[in-house]
Amino acid sequence: MKLNLYVLTPKRIIWDCEVKEIILSTNSGQIGVLPNHAPINTAVDMGPLRIRLLNDQWLTAVLWSGFARIVNNEIIILGNDAELGSDIDPEEAQQALEIAEANLSRAEGTKELVEAKLALRRARIRVEAVNWIPPSN
Repeated sequence: MKLNLYVLTPKRIIWDCEVKEIILSTNSGQIGVLPNHAPINTAVDMGPLRIRLLNDQWLTAVLWSGFARIVNNEIIILGNDAELGSDIDPEEAQQALEIAEANLSRAEGTKELVEAKLALRRARIRVEAVNWIPPSN
């Protein structure tokens, strides 16, 4: 069986195809979705979206929060923003992580600290997405 996956942002359609499986970051943790999954509506947290294609190849995207609806083997993810893992430059992502870590150590005041923590979280997610090693079949 297959799942129909649609990943949409206000700017563009990120994904529109049939897949075997996804792993999605929600506000209550990661969930795996296989065909015939129970219907669910859930908030999407910042994090990686793992996609197993019909040929068993895994791809990664990064979602920057949103909402997902899973029903009748159809997954619709409405995201605030998203990036395909293949669009992320690993060296740039690593450099951004190092800058975010340095900025956090220098942050002063509540607002600056919150912004630095958010930037660090985003940088870690991007690095995780490009360095993820898919499970062997």
